Amino acid sequence: MPAWQDALSVAATLPYDADRALLVGRVWVPGPGGGPTLVTVRDGQLFDIGALAPTMSALLDRADAVQAVQAATGRTLGSLSDWLAETAEYGPDIAHRHLLAPNDLQVVKAAGVTFAASMVERVIEEQARGDAGRAEAVRRQVVAVVGDDLSGIRPGSPEADRLKAVLLAQGLWSQYLEVGIGPDAEIFTKAAPLASVGTGVQVGLHPGSTWNNPEPEVVLVVDARGAVVGATLGNDVNLRDFEGRSALLLGKAKANNGACAIGPFIRLFDAHFGIDDVRATVVSLRVEGEDDGFVLEGASSMARISRDPLELVRHAMGAHHQYPDGILLFCGTMFAPIQDRDAPGAGFTHHVGDRVAIHAERLGTLVNRVGRSDAIPPWTFGIGALMHNLAGRGLLAATGTRTDA
Repeated sequence: MPAWQDALSVAATLPYDADRALLVGRVWVPGPGGGPTLVTVRDGQLFDIGALAPTMSALLDRADAVQAVQAATGRTLGSLSDWLAETAEYGPDIAHRHLLAPNDLQVVKAAGVTFAASMVERVIEEQARGDAGRAEAVRRQVVAVVGDDLSGIRPGSPEADRLKAVLLAQGLWSQYLEVGIGPDAEIFTKAAPLASVGTGVQVGLHPGSTWNNPEPEVVLVVDARGAVVGATLGNDVNLRDFEGRSALLLGKAKANNGACAIGPFIRLFDAHFGIDDVRATVVSLRVEGEDDGFVLEGASSMARISRDPLELVRHAMGAHHQYPDGILLFCGTMFAPIQDRDAPGAGFTHHVGDRVAIHAERLGTLVNRVGRSDAIPPWTFGIGALMHNLAGRGLLAATGTRTDA
């Protein structure tokens, strides 16, 4: 994991094998005729590939997307280094160029409780009713009964059913264990189309939260037909106190202004990178406190996920639920920070100003700074604004998307 001061460098932002990685993203080009623009990365430069499709979702729905991006000859937009610097300095100011989240019209979904370690922590926050001060005592009680490693139990298996019976008898069965080792995965909506933020800008915490954390995750990029066509990184910013008080507050715990960070780029599946590489990905996290010098580090290995990534996609979409613009799917995390920060036994919670860097060797580094959801720039550029912008630029007639039913 690169140190924070280097995390927004080109070397850290891009995968270690960037020379053979097929990367696509979105940037904001300011000025007349500007707006959201599709790009690819080559030799540290950004190239405009907006002629291939008007939106990222349309590009990824092309049967020949990989070949089209490889062959694209769009104009250069300058060095990635300059774009990163302006993004860090000005944030999402439409008067300045900046990187956007690489997704646009796709709904952002998330799978919860997919790792044993974080599953136990979800049970603990539920039993503690969202009170961080009670978490350590509850942790000892829960771990004494279920242990701290349920990774050997396959969801929906006879072994899982037997464990459920034992826990029910002891009054410790939980809704989190139900989705963690039961037959049905938890899938929820993390963010609306165009609501995600990209690298180099602020993420948002609800001002009413006092117990929260980052969730570093691999994010699958899925086209309209349910095929996984690439991957990227995400921060599923989480409010442990809100969700711990009631699972019915999940929407408030998960979907706030700036609470979904995705990027820096989408890496398309090709001859050099595919689903097996996703399965082997290790996601690392570094949080640095601006006001107290606090440092938190951790890692999450996709090899320890309880459900295969393709199984999660099947739970999220298919014959029972279609997404004509595709989805992005957060795969969950095994990382649930319990390192004390403000008081003994209180565990970890964010401070405003924290710097969060999420890294994977084959996907690069996603970097954000923590702010309040009511104080960071509001989300104002929605689907209507995008369609108006694309129409004004003459891009809605772009061809190349699949039209087969």
